[in-house]
Amino acid sequence: MRNKPEFTEVWIDPMLSPPYILLLLCNSDQNCQIYDPAQNYKVIFSSNNYEAAKLWLLEDEYEPIEGRLLANELF
Repeated sequence: MRNKPEFTEVWIDPMLSPPYILLLLCNSDQNCQIYDPAQNYKVIFSSNNYEAAKLWLLEDEYEPIEGRLLANELF
């Protein structure tokens, strides 16, 4: 992601134990990337809007953890 992220969301696959986690980061232009922490934070999906990234996660039955982490809380 070229621009600093505006927000981050944590998504989980609750059917696994422990749950599998993915990270969704979007910048102010709504360019979004999904990272897999288990694969050394490899980008596994990119889109030019939040809705497409969210739908990709929902199709694979991931669920969002409540709340977003704003960039000023991370950096």
